[in-house]
Order: sequence, then C-alpha cells, then structure tokens
Amino acid sequence: MKTSSDGCVLDAGSKALVAALGERDRYTQFHSKRVAEFAHQIGVACNLASDDLIILNISAYFHDIGKIGIPDKVLLKPVRFTLDDMQVMKSHPEKGERIVKELGLRSGDCIALAVRHHHEHFDGAGYPDGLQGEAIPFISRIISVADSYDAMSKARPYHAARPVFEVMDIMQRESGTKLDAYVVSKLCALIEAREGFLN
Repeated sequence: MKTSSDGCVLDAGSKALVAALGERDRYTQFHSKRVAEFAHQIGVACNLASDDLIILNISAYFHDIGKIGIPDKVLLKPVRFTLDDMQVMKSHPEKGERIVKELGLRSGDCIALAVRHHHEHFDGAGYPDGLQGEAIPFISRIISVADSYDAMSKARPYHAARPVFEVMDIMQRESGTKLDAYVVSKLCALIEAREGFLN
C-alpha cells in the first residue's frame, strides 16, 4: 500500500479503480482527489482519530466512484441536467456503495456507508435515504461539505467557478439545513486562515 500526501492509503486494486474512473471522466477523478484533500484537512480540524482519518480519506476518494455506472449521455453532458438526468445521477451513491463493498477493504462497510450517504442533507432533504442530522455518518457529513466547496469553486461546462467569498457565503446559508453547521464552521476557519478575509 502507498500513503499519499493527504494521508490516503490505497491498495493496488483501489488505485486501479480510481484510474478507471479517470478514463471515464477526468474531471470526476480530479474532483475526487481535491475532495479527499479538503476532507482530510477538515477531519484533522475535527480532531478525528488516525484510523477515522484513513476511513475518511478513502471514502472521500471513492465518494463519486459510482459515476462509473452512469451512462455517458448523462455523466458527460455539457449542459445542465434535466429532471430525468438528475434521477439517473442520483443513483451514483448506491452504485458507489456496491462497488466499494466488492473491494474487500479494511473497514469496507464504513467506507461503503460513507459513500452511500454523502448526498444526504442535514435537514433530511437529501438522498438516497433521506437521513437527517446525527443519523448521517459523520464522515459523510465531512465529505458533503468538502464536495460542495469544490463543486462551487471549480468551473464546469454549465457554470463558471465562483469566487471563494461567494462559495463560503452560500455554504454558511446552507449551514444547518443542507450541511452540518459544525463541519461548515471548521471549513470556514480553514479558509479564513488560508485566504485571510472571511469573518
């Protein structure tokens, strides 16, 4: 096994799967790496134990692995999704859970659950199971915050990258509804330390 600079430990099979995702969709591969890096920093700020950090890092790398099973006409669509497209895309956490379970990873069940629940919302309005609050695995809540930050701060064919202050304003408004307020506060502190302008 090899430990990356962000503390993630991936075996050969896991690295091959990440490479396969990159062959399908290079953006998602790079997005997953960035989300893992953000999630690791947030996890450290939340004082996660070292074993939990490893689970978090691997889960974050694999959070979108289920997109391997999304048809190209949806996955690679260069414009905004229709409602039907969204229903197809919303299947990726469950697909990801099934894929991760087959990898035989140490703590694989925890990682698979974290992948399944990374689109749950703190107020219960997310998917696939409509979990709410503390019922959402804490690792999934961290990934959700890191995922939201990266998705808004990077350009996509259908939207421009938002400036950091705008991203953080949106995330603070979603704090306690879509996102876990405690985790958002940790990200805010990290961004403030890096950017030096948030209140």
